[in-house]
Amino acid sequence: MPPTSTALSERRALAALLEEKGPLAPTLCEGWTTSDLAAHLYVREHKPLAAPGILVPQLAGLTERAMEAAKADIGYPGLLAAIRNGPPFPLSLVDSSVNTLEYFVHHEDVRRASKGWEPRVDADLDRALWSVLRRSAWLLTRRVKGVGLELSAESFGSFGAKSGAVRVVMKGGPQELLLFLVGRKDVARVSFDGPQDAVSSLKDSRFGL
Repeated sequence: MPPTSTALSERRALAALLEEKGPLAPTLCEGWTTSDLAAHLYVREHKPLAAPGILVPQLAGLTERAMEAAKADIGYPGLLAAIRNGPPFPLSLVDSSVNTLEYFVHHEDVRRASKGWEPRVDADLDRALWSVLRRSAWLLTRRVKGVGLELSAESFGSFGAKSGAVRVVMKGGPQELLLFLVGRKDVARVSFDGPQDAVSSLKDSRFGL
């Protein structure tokens, strides 16, 4: 039997957590409950004509209407079943490559919205996310201006994520570094080395897709 991909593991874990929490639990996505998050994931994978609003603000209304329709049509249990089953063909062919980041982040959006959370101790997850960081840091930091950024994780090393006249080193585990770079700054347990004004500028920068 082939090994389970990180995307699939995170998908299954998120679906289980969404079921446990119910449809009205909070998430780190501003204004969204767990039902909204489940609908977002459903539309992203099953309603491609409505999905562009996820990234294009001018089309956000289209995506929001599709999310509301999905909640009304198949309900919370139907949304969770669709998430568990994964995307339809041909998206299923690229599930591992495109959904590791998506499902890890949204899994943490639910986990860290409740009190008492701690970062997960998971060496396989950390290795997978370090690889994601190496591939995607340039995209997630593209809006940072004037500050260079180096990412450093114990046992993994470091690499330059963004060039700049003044360099800041951000340290943390792969999970924490990635959460910071997708905009979950308030819950990312990271530290910084560098000039204070550069660190402040970095913290104020907009990250994510």
